[in-house]
Amino acid sequence: MRVALLGAGRIGSRHAARLTATPGVADLVVADAEPRRAAALAEAVGARPARTVGEVFTSAGVDAVVIATATASHAALITRAARAGLPAFCEKPVAPDLAGTIAALREVEAAGTLLQIGFQRRFDAGFLAAREALRSGALGRVHTIRCVTSDAAPPPPDFLPLSGGLFRDCMVHDFDAVRWLTGREVTEVYARGSNGGAAFFREAGDVDTAAALLLLDDGTLVTATATRYNGAGYDVRVELSGERDQWVAGLDDRAPLTSAEPGGPAAPRRPWADFQERFEDAFRAELAAFVRAARGLAPNPCPGAEGLRALHIAEACEVSRREARPVRLADVG
Repeated sequence: MRVALLGAGRIGSRHAARLTATPGVADLVVADAEPRRAAALAEAVGARPARTVGEVFTSAGVDAVVIATATASHAALITRAARAGLPAFCEKPVAPDLAGTIAALREVEAAGTLLQIGFQRRFDAGFLAAREALRSGALGRVHTIRCVTSDAAPPPPDFLPLSGGLFRDCMVHDFDAVRWLTGREVTEVYARGSNGGAAFFREAGDVDTAAALLLLDDGTLVTATATRYNGAGYDVRVELSGERDQWVAGLDDRAPLTSAEPGGPAAPRRPWADFQERFEDAFRAELAAFVRAARGLAPNPCPGAEGLRALHIAEACEVSRREARPVRLADVG
């Protein structure tokens, strides 16, 4: 396939290298709002640069697109891909809000094209094994799930106003993972946030640390915490606690944890630095799955509607945080 990568920034540059190594990708075109940045990345990975992003949809001769641009541009690019009849992979979110997400998904549905959303934890070996253990019944009735997502350092200040906030940008991965792991839906949330770090979080109307309690439709309780200040390293874990057994994904020799018990494990010598390093294998598997789906060789592993459902939970958490009360998902929309 001939694939176009839209976006040559932080994640786009890494996706470029991943795509050039993906089976089934015969040609890669790189486009960016800044043509010089696209040209530099294309030269670095042996791809072709496009002069403009619009060229991808008119004269670049591509078979599929990978969208790794800024959040605010996702919905418009998804729409252009759908109207051009091109299968698309898009980093989350589809759009910054529910209305924009629904509008973009309607365009995809009307065109009958494929849209895969980038929730890479679905492709992580540990998360896959935990899901299999839960679905097989090996854990028995799962009564509690605990999610942790901790960045080693805050993002740049200019990222925050465009990110959608900690729930929509970061914890949305936990919300998707919970649905995917369990096959259940969230019915109610209660969320709080705090700011003890840099002032730019408060200035953006965001928080640097948050916690949410989620209630699933079968009564299972889920806690999810996140922070932008985890100096020990990047940490993503999910614990599944059942009546028969308890499993955890993300607990390995690079998890940034130090045991307080005598003789317990010490801090890792090389903790995970960030999400790209931690999920490198998952990102590669995710893009390979997209190429297979775009070629008609496999089903779509994460349709656009999955992004809408995860964002719906994030929106409910944001309402809960602002209003300091429990919120039912049925009341948010």
